[in-house]
Amino acid sequence: MSVENIIAAWKKKEFKPLYWLEGEEEYYIDKAIQYAEHEILPESEASFNLTIFYGRDASWTDVVNACRRYPMFAERQVVLLKEAQFMKDIEKLEPYFETPLTSTILVIAYKDKKVDSRTKFAKMLKSKAVMVTTKKMYDNQLPDWVQQMVTSKGLTIAAKANALLVDHIGNDLSRLEKEIDKITVNLQGRKSISEDDIENYVGVNKEFNTFELQAAIGSRNMAKAIRIIQYFEANPKAAPIQLILPSLYSFFSKVFMIFGAPGNDEKAIASAIGVNPFFMKDYMQASKLYQYQGVERALLLLHQYNLKSVGVNSSGATDAALLKEMVYKMLG
Repeated sequence: MSVENIIAAWKKKEFKPLYWLEGEEEYYIDKAIQYAEHEILPESEASFNLTIFYGRDASWTDVVNACRRYPMFAERQVVLLKEAQFMKDIEKLEPYFETPLTSTILVIAYKDKKVDSRTKFAKMLKSKAVMVTTKKMYDNQLPDWVQQMVTSKGLTIAAKANALLVDHIGNDLSRLEKEIDKITVNLQGRKSISEDDIENYVGVNKEFNTFELQAAIGSRNMAKAIRIIQYFEANPKAAPIQLILPSLYSFFSKVFMIFGAPGNDEKAIASAIGVNPFFMKDYMQASKLYQYQGVERALLLLHQYNLKSVGVNSSGATDAALLKEMVYKMLG
């Protein structure tokens, strides 16, 4: 069961008495909670039949007592337990879980973690609750997720605009959605999102960003790479080194995988290493320009300078100085 399926069932007025939403990806948990809070009950019923608890402050007895009440002037009531991961003695809710009231819809948000599947409590949840465990999306899945989000709004997005957006924001689905919504409002009737839109409405400089630095290093363009780093030096918030190095490491890791990929078909290789075929030429170019030993050296340098960026074996150099030094060694 997924959150999308749960919400789809709720829209059809199909309800279960107990929902347990857990895991690392807050976006989907928040979606379900938001819908349960604002959409399940009509506004006229919510004032009497919607109860919200927070794990830090709620006692298990208060939650159980609320759940065992009968709805007032309505078929059902909704009880939400947010931030349940902070609730003490949450296992004491188990007796209620065993025999929940059918007129109560209890939705529990247990974020950033999941219950130990070996425990009696977890086994009981599996048998009694509609249970969803969310996982953080892998970085290589983000462009497809953005594409689906944009398509759902009746729009299209250029491949490079998609890459700029994902590279700038990273694995934060809520923020990605907010930025897409902001761009959508500003399109003024247009149906396609361009690189200019990402620059104008998200604040990413389309010439000086991590993606362009990656392209410059991948093509061994020393002058362009240094110009971009100098821009970062003058604009520290544009691309912190803690975001740049993992992005470059991901790039060279995928380039490294090319050497072990079967065959020469670029689309097949793109699928095997998890790269959008539109950008495959950049990865293939880097594999030819660096060769196996050069890519291996680049990965070692990235590891070394990642340690330096957090103060290990570092003489106190600035982030920009570390990047310049790394690029000279990598491209020299």
